[in-house]
Amino acid sequence: MNIVKKLFVLGSIFMLGISMTGCGNKNIEGSLPDLMKQVYKDIKEDEFPMFLENIEVTEENVENFLGSKDIEFKEALASESMTGSIAYSVVLVRTKEGADVEKIKTQIKESVNPRKWICVGAEKVIVESKGDLIIVILSDELGDRIQKGFENLK
Repeated sequence: MNIVKKLFVLGSIFMLGISMTGCGNKNIEGSLPDLMKQVYKDIKEDEFPMFLENIEVTEENVENFLGSKDIEFKEALASESMTGSIAYSVVLVRTKEGADVEKIKTQIKESVNPRKWICVGAEKVIVESKGDLIIVILSDELGDRIQKGFENLK
């Protein structure tokens, strides 16, 4: 096969891949508390850190949850243990319409502090997105399972 044909085949495969993943970029509907429940649905209650609470992320506390005051978002909800010695945080962030989600994910990855609890730190930092929704996971044992729950959102 000559080089032109190879490039055509590779280009066609690439475009097919892009068109197939485009369906996965639709926005996830629902309130953030409901979506957090869906993300957690396959995890048993006794597996979570104790005293787990949902906290609305605001302009005043965004730096604590996302690492920077410069993160633009429409709404966000954090799920954290009220016990300060447990390195665990999950944040759902709904971006503003038309926002550059990949840029925001990069900002979060570069600024979020996995050692914000001073005495302990999260081993895993996961930042993923679906449509206009970003999840930020700081955790040790549950991180991969929470990420899978996020990936299953429809």
